[in-house]
Amino acid sequence: MRTIALEEHYATRAFMAGPGRQLMALAESAKAHPLVAAGLTTLVERLCDIGVDRVAAMDAAGVDVQVLSLTAPGLEQLGVAEAVPLALETNDLLAAAVRRHPSRLAGFAALPTADPEAAADELERTVREYGFRGALINGHTRGRYLDDEFFWPILERAESLEVPIYLHPTPPARQEMYVGNYAPEVAGALATSAWGWHIDTATHVIRVILSGAFDRYPGLQLVIGHLGETLPFMLPRLDLALPPELTKLNRPVGAYLRENVHYTIAGFNWTPAFLDLLLQVGADRIMFATDHPYGSMAEARAFLEQLPVSAGDKARIAHGNAERLLRL
Repeated sequence: MRTIALEEHYATRAFMAGPGRQLMALAESAKAHPLVAAGLTTLVERLCDIGVDRVAAMDAAGVDVQVLSLTAPGLEQLGVAEAVPLALETNDLLAAAVRRHPSRLAGFAALPTADPEAAADELERTVREYGFRGALINGHTRGRYLDDEFFWPILERAESLEVPIYLHPTPPARQEMYVGNYAPEVAGALATSAWGWHIDTATHVIRVILSGAFDRYPGLQLVIGHLGETLPFMLPRLDLALPPELTKLNRPVGAYLRENVHYTIAGFNWTPAFLDLLLQVGADRIMFATDHPYGSMAEARAFLEQLPVSAGDKARIAHGNAERLLRL
């Protein structure tokens, strides 16, 4: 069974020296704890490997194609002067890697969202010149979300090019709300991997829906990871509390979540959560992902194999839906 993984991360050395320097600083500060330091060093090495070693790891895990995206925090927290040239450099390097392994690697563009017109042009350049399959945006841009019409040139261009935007978590704009009567390291985890990443992304999607962006651009498709970032559980409640009579939208909120959003597994290898997503949106909206190198490709592949769905639905999740959406 062919497998196409959609939330697979990479980094460049220039990125690690710039927006990704926090991860490098963590690796440096962990030197007093050799096991932790070794793990962080390995993570950085795997992020920066977009060549033969990555492909060998894919072979070992049974992953046929990775659609690569620049790791968080991406370029979204940069100013225009820094983001625009780094986007060009980063996408050019990714395109070169894809050319070396065209049957194994594909690309999502990194965009300088601080300048939406430049971001839209960069999306078009990478799609037309390099065959990129869309773009990945890491959450908010310095506290501004995609419901803001300032960013809608990006949405308009994605619709016209018929490519999706993968909306990936980033630390919430207001992290102070996660600080409480517990240790700072607990607050840090709560604001990110335990809760904040996912809730903020879910809220971001809802904001895009409520802004009317999908009514303006009905062909626009978003992709979100982690089995829907909590949205499947809340979908019926959203329909109940936000009816079209209140929102003035063309359709119920749930209709947009079923018709304009796709969902990947991306490291959430838990059957009950998967079944909730399946029951809410159906197998045609779910796609495989491993969250490499933050998640295990082997564990994701094993999870895919045991999914309690028909052979046809498993094939759709493994590769068919991605082939259709990304024209792979």
